[in-house]
Amino acid sequence: MKGKIEISYLTIEEITRMFKEMGHPAYRANQVYKWMCLGETDFNNMTDLPKDFREKLKESFIFGKLKIIQRLKSNIDSTVKYIFGADDGNIIESVFMKYSFGNTVCISTQVGCKMGCVFCASTNVPFGRNLTPGEMLLQVTMIQDDIAEKINNIVMMGIGEPLDNYDNVIKLAKNLHFENGLNVGYRRITISTCGIVPGIENLIKEKIPVNLSVSLHSPYNHERDNMMPVNKVYPIDNLISVCNIYTKETMRRITFEYTLIDHVNDSQQHALDLAKLIKGMLCHVNIIPLNIVGDIKMGKSSIDRIERFKAKLDSKGIEATIRRELGSDIKAACGQLRSNIVKQVQGDIGKEG
Repeated sequence: MKGKIEISYLTIEEITRMFKEMGHPAYRANQVYKWMCLGETDFNNMTDLPKDFREKLKESFIFGKLKIIQRLKSNIDSTVKYIFGADDGNIIESVFMKYSFGNTVCISTQVGCKMGCVFCASTNVPFGRNLTPGEMLLQVTMIQDDIAEKINNIVMMGIGEPLDNYDNVIKLAKNLHFENGLNVGYRRITISTCGIVPGIENLIKEKIPVNLSVSLHSPYNHERDNMMPVNKVYPIDNLISVCNIYTKETMRRITFEYTLIDHVNDSQQHALDLAKLIKGMLCHVNIIPLNIVGDIKMGKSSIDRIERFKAKLDSKGIEATIRRELGSDIKAACGQLRSNIVKQVQGDIGKEG
């Protein structure tokens, strides 16, 4: 075996096969996998394994690790923002949120993002690399340890496009679901996408009942082209078609994310045409007031326009809710805080030089 393998990349089946090839019994794989799914990154702490076996594991495998660089708790609500540092110096972020339906963690799936959505704070975070399943899992387990409360829901809606890191995201979902690990139900796991159609098609084939959240933001191709470059590759008709298939094959409701931008996509005609576009689909619209970040040249819709937009959808039989803003005092929107931390780190490096 050349070099050390990062074990958090592997599924239980892959670990079992490797252990057999190394002459170890298959049940050892379940023991190691249980620790891994609980976020353990030190073989020495896997106390139900023989000491000589732990030493052999250290010779063949490694774990990617994270450390908490900064933790900010909102004074307005229970939201907590975490900035994590990876072994290679990359910086990622996660958010803990408390809702009536349970504790929720929003995690990042990539270092930076390629998608370039104009209203998103993550757009200013250049793409670095995909996160491993272990690095994504650690965001959950480290936050759970920090707050000393069980995490009930995991949302892959932080920095990055989850379906652009498809294989690792699916491994993460299976790790989260592992009954001897965190044992999170698939229905409590949400995968968000800006609309990568082949990724949704692959997700249908997985036959795991996770929640799917799709960023839509306009019922018109010309507007979506300007806001979301992905639309030029996978236009609205293709996206809505595969979403229809997803709901029918999985019997899971899709959430359409719709960010309201003042006098851009928040008119009554927009609401009417959005309702026509998704009418009859098992879906829900999450209306999001625009979060003003950086030097963005767009404005937040007025409360009146937001409420009228929702009312129009309601009148057409489309279920919709308005997302409440959480952690505004700690810049809880994905990408905001990380950007500031990166500048601080770069400034410190410059001073040292």
